Amino acid sequence: MHTRYGFAMTAVLLTLSAGSATVKTREIEYRQGETVLQGFIAWDDAAPGKRPGVLVVHEWWGHNEHARNQARRLAEAGYVGFALDMYGKGKVTTHPQDAQAFVSEVTKDPAVLAARFNAALEQLKRDPHVDTTRIAAIGYCFGGAVVLDMARAGTPLAAVVTFHGALATKTPAQPGKIKARILVLAGGADPFVPPEQIEGFKREMQAAGARFEVIVYPGAKHGFTNPNAGQYGMPQLAYDAQADRESWAAMLKLFKEVF
Repeated sequence: MHTRYGFAMTAVLLTLSAGSATVKTREIEYRQGETVLQGFIAWDDAAPGKRPGVLVVHEWWGHNEHARNQARRLAEAGYVGFALDMYGKGKVTTHPQDAQAFVSEVTKDPAVLAARFNAALEQLKRDPHVDTTRIAAIGYCFGGAVVLDMARAGTPLAAVVTFHGALATKTPAQPGKIKARILVLAGGADPFVPPEQIEGFKREMQAAGARFEVIVYPGAKHGFTNPNAGQYGMPQLAYDAQADRESWAAMLKLFKEVF
């Protein structure tokens, strides 16, 4: 380092990097059909060799800082995190009506939904740091429903984790089709994912012969992993620091088992 700050600055930087992962990030513009999509990939540049890759599917707000932050956290934990885009570049909002419109548009054709997910999966597999035989997917809110549907469809993933995601489906999993281990992390005070929906999901998974686990965090509302949850003007949403920490730890525990 040959700036005018000299060796003192070098020492400071070495001290900082010793206590934290050397996480690098880059944006990736990619396509699904005619739709331009915005991706964000994160990895620890100091870690040797290839490592598992994890797709991150955003909340219904779109590809925002929350999704990118999860990719960074995954990189710090030793994975390559890829925050994908289900809507199209620039389709990000803080308004519930806009979010609902984005969700309606992308979910009206299940084939498009799957194609958007698979386009991101191919991008992740192309990254030189990724072991393509070890891939998982996590999703938040709308994204949780997306990753569950990919698991139901038999997508070859090692694991799927959903944080405060919808669990109901019109196309229940068929026996023997699910390849991924499934972990559902739900809020006990989430009105969008009530107890009866959780029980229905458990019955579906048992009938399908899936390997799954459901953890419910008492008192946690919808969006409990998002520090900005309280800023959207929806009383059903709230950040819960304890549920955020515990759900992340549960995810990492599963990843250690499957990878």
